[in-house]
Amino acid sequence: MEPKETAEDIVIVGAGFAGLATALGLHKKGVRSLVLESSPELRVSGFAFTAWKNAFRALDALGVGDKIRKQHVQLQALRIMSSATGEIAQEVDLTVHGKGEPNEIRCVRRDLLLQALEEELPRGTIRYSSKIVSIEEDGAAKILQLADGSVLRAKVLIGCDGINSLVATSLGLAKPSYSGRVAMRGLAHFPDGHGFEPKFLQFIGRGFRSGMRPCNETDIYWFFTWTPSENDKGVPDSAGKMKQFVLANLRSLKVPAEALSVIERTEMNDVLAVPLRFRSPLPLITASICKGNVCVAGDALHPMTPDLAQGGCSTLEDAVILARCLGKAILEESRRGDAGNKRIEAGLNEYAKFRRWRSIELITTAYAVGFIQQSNNVIISFLREKFLSGFLARRLLKMAEYNCGTL
Repeated sequence: MEPKETAEDIVIVGAGFAGLATALGLHKKGVRSLVLESSPELRVSGFAFTAWKNAFRALDALGVGDKIRKQHVQLQALRIMSSATGEIAQEVDLTVHGKGEPNEIRCVRRDLLLQALEEELPRGTIRYSSKIVSIEEDGAAKILQLADGSVLRAKVLIGCDGINSLVATSLGLAKPSYSGRVAMRGLAHFPDGHGFEPKFLQFIGRGFRSGMRPCNETDIYWFFTWTPSENDKGVPDSAGKMKQFVLANLRSLKVPAEALSVIERTEMNDVLAVPLRFRSPLPLITASICKGNVCVAGDALHPMTPDLAQGGCSTLEDAVILARCLGKAILEESRRGDAGNKRIEAGLNEYAKFRRWRSIELITTAYAVGFIQQSNNVIISFLREKFLSGFLARRLLKMAEYNCGTL
């Protein structure tokens, strides 16, 4: 018996930030889409992310910005601690005005953002337990074979399926490369309140980069990135070992006791370690971000190291621009009664034009910033302590000036 085939105009693969935000953007444009998620429910990894001004521009365009603001405190300053003395090397005011409007930085819990996006979508938009095992072509349509044996015929296919994207592979995009570094991440809960100032605290140098920032009055997110050596084997395999490893390294910097207490307070199931990977920026100059009626967004397009704190932000930019370009094309196609896919292809190509160089700039800058901040080289360390810390902090603010526009 042949598997039953159903047809959908727009299929989005992956119910992460990119997938749900793109679906919501299309919904706001009056265009229906179906989101396929391989897991039985919304998946959250990484605990939290830093949402800069560019992210809130995108969230406002999607209509969920104020909901997220109410759930998270606004960070007032970026405080960079010296790796040599443990003292403050730089403190940058994060509330100063940028281009025409004040900066806005909040540490956003990933689960709360996913829930906010999901709540705005029509019921039935997300189809869970739907893993794609292969993508085939039938003329202009894409035939999606699912693990449960069902088959979907998609007029438009959008890959928001993360760093190991099957859709990106189908477009011929190069697989992400390992950066040689690993990131530990954790979320500490203080039910009675943590008492920390709303500041982004960062420690750099001596071969690692670490930081912490409050999400709200009760939750503090922290991270620690380093280049593993032979002596570090087994550290990422145990939450207990990870915590002790981080604490030992931070104590070597004479980090304040209250900062160490954040790591100590973190529960074992709220700690994880992941290898940091990125897509080489050079091939993206000529690579196919979209081809015909297929495109990619989010980590499927521009996986990058987290050193700019722009991975989640740029994903939200992708979603708004993609929804605007594709939504406009589909509505025009419907209004004019076009039978072909020329307008859709033109819309996706317009999206690719906007996102190609932005993606290349973000990936390249993130890698360079991470190298400088984490380097243990004597000369680089000296320059970082004396001159580069402030420059790098201002670079973070500059990258957040991007405006994705409205839907």
